[in-house]
Amino acid sequence: MRMISEQARKVKLLIMDVDGVMTDGRIYYDARGEESKSFYVQDGLGLRLLQGTGVQLAIISGRADRCVEHRAQALKIDHYYGGVHDKKVALTELLDKTGLSAEQCAFIGDDLIDLPILTRVGLAVAVPEAPPQVRQHCHYVTGNSGGHGAVRELAELIMQAQGTFEGVLARYLA
Repeated sequence: MRMISEQARKVKLLIMDVDGVMTDGRIYYDARGEESKSFYVQDGLGLRLLQGTGVQLAIISGRADRCVEHRAQALKIDHYYGGVHDKKVALTELLDKTGLSAEQCAFIGDDLIDLPILTRVGLAVAVPEAPPQVRQHCHYVTGNSGGHGAVRELAELIMQAQGTFEGVLARYLA
């Protein structure tokens, strides 16, 4: 765990996949074919708290859909890349845009499409539902499932490693 804390201490940008990470991976369609997803509210608060400590947030998703765009806007996500076919290209664009190095980034993903980012960032994280071929390339696998607190767990891990979590907690205890 010490190595994870050292890597998390360097994080200036948390990048996330969506389906299977910010959601449980299920996609719902209504009778009109409209898509909907379920997001975990505690993940959202964790992201807002992390962002309040100065860590930027980004989404790089293979799918583009309106409900994710709405969630990204509601959470004031700094950078949104939807409908990305080559996540490595999106990562390069994001690093150029922010001026950060890959080592200063954490990424949380859940499937093979995420490997081009997971194998490049300083802190690679998977959810427990990720296939073994993905988990083996990660520094950390969350205890919580995608869409059920995995993102919050990672946000708190980063804040704890950076020494900002106690200050965040103190605001609620005052």
